[in-house]
Amino acid sequence: MQALLLLLFLLPPEAKAEEIIGGTECKPHSRPYMAHLKIINNRGLLDSCGGFLISQDFVLTAAHCQGRHITVTLGAHDMKQEESTWQHIDVAEQFIHPCYNAHTQLNDIMLLKLQRHAQLTDAVGTVPLPSWRTFVQTGRMCWTAGWGKTGPTEPMSNTLREVKLRVMDSEACHYFYSYSHKLQMCVGNPKAKRSAYKGDSGGPLLCAGVAQGIVSYATRDAQPPVVFTRLSSYVPWIHKLLKDN
Repeated sequence: MQALLLLLFLLPPEAKAEEIIGGTECKPHSRPYMAHLKIINNRGLLDSCGGFLISQDFVLTAAHCQGRHITVTLGAHDMKQEESTWQHIDVAEQFIHPCYNAHTQLNDIMLLKLQRHAQLTDAVGTVPLPSWRTFVQTGRMCWTAGWGKTGPTEPMSNTLREVKLRVMDSEACHYFYSYSHKLQMCVGNPKAKRSAYKGDSGGPLLCAGVAQGIVSYATRDAQPPVVFTRLSSYVPWIHKLLKDN
């Protein structure tokens, strides 16, 4: 019960999002699939999340990034300096996984259908998904990226940042009471102060250029590891939605 209360305290609706700690600024537009989500949440407050473009019509993100209204910005690097590369597109429909559990954060995945096609350019592109048979091995080094805080007491970063993280075994996430190795990934060496943190849940974990996870939740003090939704477990659901919509 203490673990449950701790998790709920660490992840209130307005502060579930994750950010990049211990990383570096990305080369502008080197990650053209990255999406910045501006969200009016269900209480009418402004939130933000990350996401990533998987087709001209759909962005993948975390289910807890849902809201009354979402606007996606593609082709961005510095969120304070608008460029001709930017594409602002409203979300027409939010497809939250039917088994998403807001208390355990299991099945924390959502597809966003855009109101119009994204135009693919040098600054805006898609990222491939894994096959449903893929299971990333422990010890693999992967990357995640996002905008926002670079430490628990640091301000949000205006520019997109990236960090390299190690995939851990399930034991490293034993203190997250609802962790499921089948549905989630345990990412980030506890001995290294490199992590995702507040401000950009929904961002991708890329391993060899393939999106393998979605940032879901972390601890309040930003101590690794971080829990990612394991994308391969949801590929059949994703493909069915893309086909039907």
